[in-house]
Amino acid sequence: MERSLTMELVRVTEAAAQSSARWMGRGKKNEADDAATSAMRDVFDTIPMQGTVVIGEGEKDEAPMLYIGENLGTGSGPKVDVAVDPLEGTNIVAQGTWNALSVIAIADAKNLLHAPDMHMKKIAVGSESVGKIDINASVKDNLEAVAKARNKAMEDLVAIVLDRPRHAELIEDIRSAGARIKLIPDGDVAAAMNTAFDDTGVDILMGIGGAPEGVLSAVALKCLGGEIQGKLMPANDDDVARCNRMGIADLEKVYYMNDFCGGDDAIFAATGVTDGELLQGVQFKGAKATTQTVVMRAKSGTIRFIDGEHSLDKKPNLVIQP
Repeated sequence: MERSLTMELVRVTEAAAQSSARWMGRGKKNEADDAATSAMRDVFDTIPMQGTVVIGEGEKDEAPMLYIGENLGTGSGPKVDVAVDPLEGTNIVAQGTWNALSVIAIADAKNLLHAPDMHMKKIAVGSESVGKIDINASVKDNLEAVAKARNKAMEDLVAIVLDRPRHAELIEDIRSAGARIKLIPDGDVAAAMNTAFDDTGVDILMGIGGAPEGVLSAVALKCLGGEIQGKLMPANDDDVARCNRMGIADLEKVYYMNDFCGGDDAIFAATGVTDGELLQGVQFKGAKATTQTVVMRAKSGTIRFIDGEHSLDKKPNLVIQP
């Protein structure tokens, strides 16, 4: 892939973040998501690439844009797989809480997992704990392995978990092992990323979230030198049928980093919509807006934090007024 795509993707997530941030705290998650999706799609039209959406807003009959299989870009440039979540954390924005992101990941064509839209059990860690985790091992064993890898006492370890009734047993197991827990309402892409940055205070992500979000998290962690493992969790016969249609026969399969994101190159970009541990959210200041974005490339290992200042008068089409 061309290095120039790195900054092009920043433009995309910045636009989506600005548009959705106008809906922060207004209680309208669908409107916030629509704003992000529309802005993201508009900017994609200007990027010199031949992109195909493999993780998006749903199938073609479910989403008017950024649907799975949609072609993105100008039609020239490298052929790439595209995974998007225009607004990761629709409820977060609606409620005005922490860690909503606009997210994009790309890799060379045929290298991103086309994950079915269903639940996935996941475990993710930063670079110090790579090779130490096992999704099939007990909660206690994984926590002890990460504590040892990070040279921490168990009581200093922090596991991040989605606050869901399905995690009651997981939460009890973590507490019984002696570790601490950070419960989050939504946003497990941000949570997975946070395991790779010391300043966030997060050591490990555990629990069941979305499979598409697992792909996005994997690209981020590949760029950061971290690790993720996942197992699909079909909830019903419809989920099983969806797997069968996609050629997924082994429902016990463990997905490792190279299953999520193959090849040696990938680019990940995320812009904060609301404030979080890693990124500041969009701030509107009269005729200007500020954004903060992290953009990373696996091949070079480069991680950039980019502070942007945007003239809203010159970009009226990218900021949808509620």
